[in-house]
This record gives sequence, C-alpha cells and structure tokens, in this order.
Amino acid sequence: MYQFFVEPGQIHKTEVVITGSDVNHIKNVLRMREGEEVRISDNAGRDVFCQISGIGQEQVTLTILKEAEGTEPSLKITLFQGLPKGDKMELVIQKAVELGVFEIIPVAMKNCVVKLDEKRAKAKQARWQAIAESAAKQSKRSMIPNVGMPMGFAQAVEYARKLDVRILPYENQRGMGHTREVFGSIKKGSSVGIFIGPEGGYDSKEIALGKEDMEMVSLGDRILRTETAGLCALSMLMYAVED
Repeated sequence: MYQFFVEPGQIHKTEVVITGSDVNHIKNVLRMREGEEVRISDNAGRDVFCQISGIGQEQVTLTILKEAEGTEPSLKITLFQGLPKGDKMELVIQKAVELGVFEIIPVAMKNCVVKLDEKRAKAKQARWQAIAESAAKQSKRSMIPNVGMPMGFAQAVEYARKLDVRILPYENQRGMGHTREVFGSIKKGSSVGIFIGPEGGYDSKEIALGKEDMEMVSLGDRILRTETAGLCALSMLMYAVED
C-alpha cells in the first residue's frame, strides 16, 4: 500500500484532498485508479487509510475508511552525523529514517574530508530532505524527519543541549556493560542525541568537548565505518527502549 503525506488541513471529516506533485505521481507514475487504497499521514500524528474516489487534473480526492495506527517510536532521536565522503550521507539518511530517527543534523567536523560552501550545502540539504521523505513513505512513517543544514561541531553540541540525553560513541571507549547501562536508563518519551564522527575520526578537541557534555559509550571492540556506526547505535537504542 502506498503512503502519502499531506498538511493537516487537507484531512477533512470524511475525505482527504491531495494536491501538488503527488497528483502527477499518483496519475502518471503509479497509474493508480479509483478504488485503490492508500495510507495518508499529516506529519503531525494522524494517520488514516483511504480509498481513491476521484482523480482530477489538479487534485486527487480520497474517502477516509478508518484511522490507522501511528508508527513513530517514543524516543525522539537526533542523529548528529559527521559529514562522510561521496554518497554515504544519502545511505545514512535513508536507513536512519527507516529505523525511526526524528531528526538528522549533518556536522562539519575538523577531520571531515568533505567541505561544503553555503551554496553546495543548501543544494545537498534539499536533496537529503527529499531522500528522507522518500524513506519515510517507504517505511510507513507517520512523519518526515527533518534533515538540517550542516553545522560545526561546537554549534551541534550547543544545539544538542536542549535534548534530554546526549551520547557519543567513541572507538577508544571500552565496555559494552556501560553502554547497556546508559541505553537501559533512557526513559520512553526522551529526546536523545547521538554523535557520530566522520571517516577521519574525532579531533582531540572535539572529544574533550564531548566528554564535558555527553555520555561516552562503546559500540563494541571492532572499528565501525561512519555510515555503520550511527545505524548500529540507533538499532541498539531502539532495542533497549522500545516495546
């Protein structure tokens, strides 16, 4: 069953009206017809199952069949991902959205190979957001996670201070027992920040700043690639906290 996101005002008492680019996608790409069923989310907590009742030039009308159960985890996890090379960021975003991340902040750390000027950063962010939306539809999320503009490490640490818990997996940290203790102590409904370094690893000053403000944990004895570490931490955290 296909999923689409709409604004809350597009969901009425008995029907939903889809406008914009999704109209063309429904008509000409998916070639859907009246009578087919879809899932609709308003990106604000409401999900409904609908049946297509009309396909016009500028809008698609759907009849609401019933309310659908939400799919969002109780944790609101922000992934602070050190900028990786190539298209690895796209993979991280896609899989992190599937795993239930709430927000993704690309972080320009000292040892990042990738350097983005403002123009390139805006173009990248727009593409990354589109990837997040596509992954949210595929995984039947109830909301589209936000992908922020890249920021520096110190700015990211300051941004994370509003969160309940801040975690920094570090390759020199040893002992999965402490990791289990930290993850097991996180309560449902908490906001959590996870910091992941780039291919070149953390700079010593970044680690020093992280130690002041975050829980340092291990993800095991093996060295994980940057595109693996965040997904590993997300999976472990979901397993520890979610039902």
